[in-house]
Amino acid sequence: MELPSWFQSAIEQRMDQVAAWIERQPELRELRAEERAAFDAMFPDTDQMSLLEYMAWEDKHHFKRAVENEHSYLQGMSDGVQLIVALLHDWVTPDTKREMQEADPNKY
Repeated sequence: MELPSWFQSAIEQRMDQVAAWIERQPELRELRAEERAAFDAMFPDTDQMSLLEYMAWEDKHHFKRAVENEHSYLQGMSDGVQLIVALLHDWVTPDTKREMQEADPNKY
């Protein structure tokens, strides 16, 4: 079962919102500054061009991992929806549905 495109789009928009919110957190700014200081301390005499090439590679590597994580998340959501649909399908048998309609005909 494939997730509807509107649902996948909604998940992606929510992930973008959460990522933007995370980027604005003050504690992360502090951690980034600490990370940068530690990185500079590890490579104080490194040629800046080599360092830029390494950082470009590292950015690509982290972006690739983020895309992989996003695909894993979306697949997990899809699997969860399929599980819920299957469980609800098994739960709402014709007899159960009839009983629900008899209990509240306006609702079902």
